Amino acid sequence: MAKAAPKMAVARSILANARLLRAGPSVNWFLLRYMNKFKVKDCGGRFVIHSHLPPLNSRAYSRFIDEHLLTSSPGPSHAQIGITEACPQNCGYCYSKGREGIVMDTETIIAAVRELKAMGVFWIGLTGGEPLLNRDIVNIVEEIGEDCSAKLFTTGSNLTNDLASDLKSAGLFFVTISLDHWEEARHDAVRGQKGAFRTALKAIETFRNLGGMHVSVSSVLSGYMLRTERVEELLAFLRRLDVDEAWLSEAKPSSPAYWKKENVITASERAELIHLQDQWNKNGEMTVNYLGHFEDGDHFGCTAGNKMVFIDPFGEVSPCVFIPMTFGNVREKSLRSIYSEMRGRFPTRDSCFINANYMCLRDHDGRRLPIGTKESHSIMDEVRPGLPPRFFQLQARRHE
Repeated sequence: MAKAAPKMAVARSILANARLLRAGPSVNWFLLRYMNKFKVKDCGGRFVIHSHLPPLNSRAYSRFIDEHLLTSSPGPSHAQIGITEACPQNCGYCYSKGREGIVMDTETIIAAVRELKAMGVFWIGLTGGEPLLNRDIVNIVEEIGEDCSAKLFTTGSNLTNDLASDLKSAGLFFVTISLDHWEEARHDAVRGQKGAFRTALKAIETFRNLGGMHVSVSSVLSGYMLRTERVEELLAFLRRLDVDEAWLSEAKPSSPAYWKKENVITASERAELIHLQDQWNKNGEMTVNYLGHFEDGDHFGCTAGNKMVFIDPFGEVSPCVFIPMTFGNVREKSLRSIYSEMRGRFPTRDSCFINANYMCLRDHDGRRLPIGTKESHSIMDEVRPGLPPRFFQLQARRHE
């Protein structure tokens, strides 16, 4: 497991990015308070807050400072790309359910990576389906390069020692393996595949044995786990696996089967998870990184369609992986123009967009996903904007 970074090493990292001070006292105070909720980890000489941000001493983090703090780029900062639709598992809450079309070829994916980086993206998540089933994944990781942080989301299916080594050599640093329960039978049942649990454990072991990588587990919390207060049991189990981070989210109302009030996390449940994260991070043994904490209104909020974009395996551009709406296809229009139109509809807001607005999707024709561009614009005419989150309030004042 990564160890808490020595204070002098972290200080050198901060001094290397001393220009961050030009962001102004209010922004810097906000960032210091946010970062203080985590223990900085030394992963093979790279200093990590959590896997949603690049290492503090990386070129990608320098781009975050230069392009999104000091100059306030109008483009996105984060993106996810579905590099294949194929997956051996069948999760009920999967955000890709119902999506269909012609799968992007490698040339199209690489072109999208280049355009995203040119627009300001410094963090790219590779997802699917199961991204390891894309035979060109090593080339795709190489294209992302050192000035953009790559994170692999995987079930572990199709992983070999050689493939893991090739991915690391290509520049992969962040990897997160899906693991939803500490009991083998329950995880396999949720994932719809016998052997899924053992596949995940083997993938964790394979990446850990390489050394010098940040290895985390992504766990989707069921309503049952939340309401029976068993998340602590899950975290204790993950800590025993010696992973660097537990990346937590709840099942989102991203498909018709989940467009029900009882499937959406409540404000009190979210607050309890935020408190649980903060309590676990005080000891620093394993970072707990809850999505609802990052997108809380007191922090960075929901940046779907604004600082976050998702390109699905078929080239459709959505605000994020959880919102089954498309605003255009990269085969038909430039990504920059699609993003520009979408961003006008998606200001940053103080709470998760899909949690607050899934009813609008339910009231429209959602039989074929993602919902088409024309219908998506119609839906957005009905959506009331939320309040801006704290970070973007401070940014706006700085540039007044």
